[in-house]
Amino acid sequence: MKFVVSSTELLSHLAAISKVISSKNTLPILDNYLFVLEDNKLTVTASDLESTLITSLELDNTTGTGRIAVPAKLLNDTLKEFPEQPLTFQIDPDTFAIDIFSENGKFSIVGQNGEDFPQLPVLNESVASSVNLSHDVLLSGINKTLFATADDELRPVMNGIFVELSTENVRFVASDAHKLVRYKRTDAKAERDASFILPKKPAALLKNLLPKEEFDVKLEFDDKNAFFTLTNFKLICRLVEGNYPSYNSVIPTNNPNKLTIDRLLLYNTIRRVSVFSNQASNLIKLRLTESQLVVSAQDVDFSISAIERLSCQYEGDEMEIGFKSTFLQEILSNLPATEVRIELSDPTRAGLMLPAENEHEDEDVLMLLMPMMINA
Repeated sequence: MKFVVSSTELLSHLAAISKVISSKNTLPILDNYLFVLEDNKLTVTASDLESTLITSLELDNTTGTGRIAVPAKLLNDTLKEFPEQPLTFQIDPDTFAIDIFSENGKFSIVGQNGEDFPQLPVLNESVASSVNLSHDVLLSGINKTLFATADDELRPVMNGIFVELSTENVRFVASDAHKLVRYKRTDAKAERDASFILPKKPAALLKNLLPKEEFDVKLEFDDKNAFFTLTNFKLICRLVEGNYPSYNSVIPTNNPNKLTIDRLLLYNTIRRVSVFSNQASNLIKLRLTESQLVVSAQDVDFSISAIERLSCQYEGDEMEIGFKSTFLQEILSNLPATEVRIELSDPTRAGLMLPAENEHEDEDVLMLLMPMMINA
């Protein structure tokens, strides 16, 4: 089989799907791309068994059909060195020899039998759900929640994003037992209630692909796999098995103490003050009074401490609460708002962090952080 393709166009497609290839593949064939040529269309697949990314290019000049596995790293490294030009791929289906002809030269590599590449999962129609989601909604949901997923080998359900579809809205939830994010969109709905847990790696792959997308994403999933169909790409991933914990039960509902403050001002203050916190605990204290927030940290072992005072709007009782500064910084850097509202009940219960005004009228962002004990 033979085809002609633009060097830069092929590289841009391969660069997007190469991120799925694992450095520790159990099957040597997975270090390759699967090239399938038929009907003037080149389909390229990359997989690590758990996640599979497929892209396709429409070609004008092709001869024959077939499939072959091509060494991924070697091909990527070669294409990076070419300026924009047409490349001719000539493939011998019997010996798996691949000759690449450029304007000035010829490059020969050896592929493998494409039939050895793992079969793609198939959607189980009898239990499948399907929904069309705006690429903006999906990207926002992943961006707002991915940072809060856990790395917990004992509880794998916490290592992904819980996607909950209903007839009224779509919710994205992530938690590592210290912090929790719930992102809700009312401008996206499904025909019936359904949910799944999207693992971290495919979520990160989608995060890279979606900014270039212009159309809705077709999402289909059954009890084992999810299929995301984009304009030029298709992502298939194995879902995390198990039931996601009841996240609503940990969100405190009665929070009479409310603080409103400039997000960037608070974020920069915490970054400065946290340098002086104990390196093991990263404890930072927030002392709240009527119109002032006092942020402090100390490390008794090294006799260092820091304190900063910020003006704010505060309604509620005077109180002092402790948080892990690294988690607080993560939440503040992921909250999309000029001003942030922090709602508290007492120093032993979780604090809610919300944008004072939502970026989008159809969205609802809620972030929650568990407090730390303040040793007097």
